Amino acid sequence: MALARGRGRAFASTPVTTRRGRARARVRASAARDVSPDRVAASATGAKTGKRVFRFGAGAADGARDAKGSLGGKGANLAEMSRVGLSVPPGFTVTTETCADYHENGSELPPGAWEEMVEGLGHIEQALDKKLGDAENPLLVSVRSGAAVSMPGMMDTVLNLGLNDACVEGLAKKAGGRFAFDSYRRFLDMYGNVVMGVDHHKFENALERMKKDVGAKSDEDLTEANLRDLVEIYKGVYASEGVAFPQDPYEQLKLATFAVFDSWNSDRAKKYMSINKITGLRGTAVNIQAMVFGNMGETSGTGVLFTRNPSTGENKLYGEYLVNAQGEDVVAGIRTPSDISTMAEALPQAYDQLVKNCELLESHYKDMQDIEFTVQEGTLYMLQCRSGKRTGAGAVKIAVDLVKDGFVTEEEAVQMVEPTHVDQLLHPQFKDEKAYKPDVIGSGLPASPGASVGQIVFTTEDAEVAKAEGRKVILVRVETSPEDVGGMDAAEGILTARGGMTSHAAVVARGWGKTCVSGCTDLTVDERGKTLTLGGVTLVENDWLSLNGTTGEIIRGRAELAPPSVTEDLGLFMSWVDKFRTMKVFTNADTPEDAAAARANGAEGIGLVRTEHMFFGSGERIRAVRRMIMAKDTPSRETALDELLPYQREDFKGIFVAMSGLPVTIRLLDPPLHEFLPDGELDDVISLLSEDTGEDEDSIVDRIEKLAEVNPMLGFRGCRLAITYPEIARMQVRAIFEAAIEAEKEGSTAIPDIMVPLVGTVAELEDQVALIRQTASVVFAEQGKTIDYRVGTMIEIPRAALLADQIAAHAEFFSFGTNDLTQMTFGYSRDDVGKFLPTYLEKGILKHDPFQVIDRDGVGQLIKMSVKNGRSARSDLKVGICGEHGGEPMSVEFFAQSGLDYVSCSPFRVPIARLSAAQAAIRAKKDVSPP
Repeated sequence: MALARGRGRAFASTPVTTRRGRARARVRASAARDVSPDRVAASATGAKTGKRVFRFGAGAADGARDAKGSLGGKGANLAEMSRVGLSVPPGFTVTTETCADYHENGSELPPGAWEEMVEGLGHIEQALDKKLGDAENPLLVSVRSGAAVSMPGMMDTVLNLGLNDACVEGLAKKAGGRFAFDSYRRFLDMYGNVVMGVDHHKFENALERMKKDVGAKSDEDLTEANLRDLVEIYKGVYASEGVAFPQDPYEQLKLATFAVFDSWNSDRAKKYMSINKITGLRGTAVNIQAMVFGNMGETSGTGVLFTRNPSTGENKLYGEYLVNAQGEDVVAGIRTPSDISTMAEALPQAYDQLVKNCELLESHYKDMQDIEFTVQEGTLYMLQCRSGKRTGAGAVKIAVDLVKDGFVTEEEAVQMVEPTHVDQLLHPQFKDEKAYKPDVIGSGLPASPGASVGQIVFTTEDAEVAKAEGRKVILVRVETSPEDVGGMDAAEGILTARGGMTSHAAVVARGWGKTCVSGCTDLTVDERGKTLTLGGVTLVENDWLSLNGTTGEIIRGRAELAPPSVTEDLGLFMSWVDKFRTMKVFTNADTPEDAAAARANGAEGIGLVRTEHMFFGSGERIRAVRRMIMAKDTPSRETALDELLPYQREDFKGIFVAMSGLPVTIRLLDPPLHEFLPDGELDDVISLLSEDTGEDEDSIVDRIEKLAEVNPMLGFRGCRLAITYPEIARMQVRAIFEAAIEAEKEGSTAIPDIMVPLVGTVAELEDQVALIRQTASVVFAEQGKTIDYRVGTMIEIPRAALLADQIAAHAEFFSFGTNDLTQMTFGYSRDDVGKFLPTYLEKGILKHDPFQVIDRDGVGQLIKMSVKNGRSARSDLKVGICGEHGGEPMSVEFFAQSGLDYVSCSPFRVPIARLSAAQAAIRAKKDVSPP
């Protein structure tokens, strides 16, 4: 594949697949063109396809309010901060549409974009009376990414752009030689890594050797002479890698812009978007902004803060800063910074102004803000603000407090909390913190709260493998980088030796609800040898470790966990949620204990009781089931069923009592009978079944052969089983109604809904409805009491969805079994889809795993059509969903739009579904699409 560059020339005849390969191709391409401003001004060609560049700072704010789609979150907020009068260094934003066009045009800027960027530079140069590339008065800029959705650390940044061998001397004359060459070596490092594809560790190793050689304890101890030498060493790193550092600042700018655009498609960015289900964005914006310098001595500094504590929600500034440093030092965790409160003494005037700015921004945006700032020789500059990532506990408290303070309404507060935040609050905590104290081997910064227990791993790759194997792990690193995003997602918790409360590890962990302890300076990590040493203890890979992200404690071994507790703030918040919700939330529960837990979490009924799960409650139950399966005739089968009846009745009664006054939807036996047979070697299975049933082994073998199926999921199960062996369904229906009557006699109110599974024809449903009603009449006559009930069906076969109006003539409710409906609509086996699904997701053939997020285009259309046609035949048809999608936020949104009465999900996902349903209702009222 030829990579076309310049005007009508090709500069690569082989695929450019590596980061370094792309970087070299960019350099060759740019070298073929004159990118000087004079040349650009004289050669503007091509019609502009809409405005590409929007200015901000120094009295300019071109971007429209809330224009995050085009300007990205960072660009939109820089424009907004300029509007409200904050001190924002001047700059301009290149739109996300330009990024999309760049990728669609074979990594070429669209016509007119570069010319607009040069005009944007003019805005900065005029505001500061400096010029890019001027050897006497050089302008330096930062080049940063900024998507419409916050993706911390996932895309690239370049600082100090504009320095070269001539400009650094001019900067030295104006601001001092040490500062100038410190900035230059930083630029060479970052530019080499981000743009040229040179491994950052090659520069880092050179820095460490320099410090060792001259006896410097920290970077600040290096002299101007040391830094001049280091610059030359860094240039040698470039040469050793076969790349040349471009001295032309305009070439630097163009290639850096390309690199930021390219980082939109980086593995880490794509993985982050996949993990967070971020779709529909066109690309990243690029923000080019005048540099301000926090590394100009003791009156300068840089920091990151949140206007409220993102872990707890406490209304107090939370953050860190470093004196005489640049921003990447804080964010990357290279140096462990100081708490923001101490800035009041170190830089008092700048701190006072910072506090006022924080109050102004929070009032303006009506939300907790994540802010980056720099102090240059005592003057405060605001570099970024955005809605801050927060934990579940922080999100709920912030939302509640903002309502109490009059900043937002209850409806707005409900929209501020994400379903994943509620999920975090349902995670376990340590059962007894005093009990594990003897096993505490050290502590670090409590960067993200919670309790996590897992086996130690030292690499992202090992964490991802462990997750695929179903193992829980703790990822231990010296420091994390954006490349570790996959491992952080796979791990239960993260432990780092370096980095502060606002480091990459901390910010990402809090956003995901992962426990994180960072900045444990006593921790020694040998990633190659796969060991850690702390508190005199050495642990190796796969040893167990526990982290308390609330206290920062690091605990050897497996500390005991306990279920979470519901806070007063969460209870109040969920009362607001239910005020706006229009769709009910039921639960999938198979035991009285699950039913009680779900009701405590706000479930308004049970949408699915899987009766087959009850048969595994004890050894006697499963043996009775096996006797029923192996029965040669109806009488012997009924004998076995008579043994099962009391067990079923007992379980149903417990569920009715737990859900008294709420509907309970019970699905009749669904899975293939062979699933109740034991696993193991055939001889052992035969022997066990012979012992359980009293049958000879030849008869057992004959029965197993008859039960064998090529494709059991499409075989002898569901209503097919009950039609062939009606005595099974009669036993279950009898157990349901006898349990309901017993529960009512003891003061509970039973509301049973009986669901027929796997219906594909009207006749199948007619047969089962007749059996159920006949059995009910018999039981009611025997008991001298009746119970109100409904009979419906699970819509899980596409044919049933297509015949919804005919099915509804015999069904009083529909419950969509979206697991099987997805399986049969796509023709994907749920058991085998893992063999190709990762490839489909990676290549974009599918946007989501359809077994996790409902397929709106295919399966969703069947659901919509079924609801419409079913209600045309029965206007009071009750419709819900009981598949795994019932607790997934994007799916809940779709079900609400489709007119379903309820969703049903696992007990611990009920609060998540409640919030998702409320947010869907609010958006529907406002006719706003989901984010």
